[in-house]
Amino acid sequence: MIAFIDDHRGEYGVEPICRVLKIAPSIFHAHAARRARPETAPPRIQRDAALKPHVLRVFSENFQVFGARKVWRQLKREGFDIARCTVSRLMKAMGLKGVIRGKPHRTTFSYRAAPCLLDRVNRNFNALAPNTLWVSDFTYVATWSGFVYVAFVIDVYARRIVG
Repeated sequence: MIAFIDDHRGEYGVEPICRVLKIAPSIFHAHAARRARPETAPPRIQRDAALKPHVLRVFSENFQVFGARKVWRQLKREGFDIARCTVSRLMKAMGLKGVIRGKPHRTTFSYRAAPCLLDRVNRNFNALAPNTLWVSDFTYVATWSGFVYVAFVIDVYARRIVG
């Protein structure tokens, strides 16, 4: 939006454009002042600007495979006092993503030709007494040896697994 206002402010003015975009003109003016004098930016933005080249350097030096955790550990070894969540946020902002090892697990293979089952309770999951409405579901749990599929029956009134 700032770039749009910059491009068209000579023709329309800042305040009318901000009125149409429903933003305060002070936002644009604060951004313009910060661009003219970067030292007036908040400390977090200044620190982020100083750390981004180091994050990019560590990511590039390691063949662009390191994730946020390994980049963070390398920066800590180099003496930077930085939090892991900060490295993650900066990497996300810069569009950097580590490589995920292993084969992705696909748990569901949809068969579009199969008919869909009817919703017999019409999404009304309220029961007036115990044992009047049971619903079932199944899910999978990842274990060291693979996925384990679990099916269960829930009593809607008690909100407890009954089978």
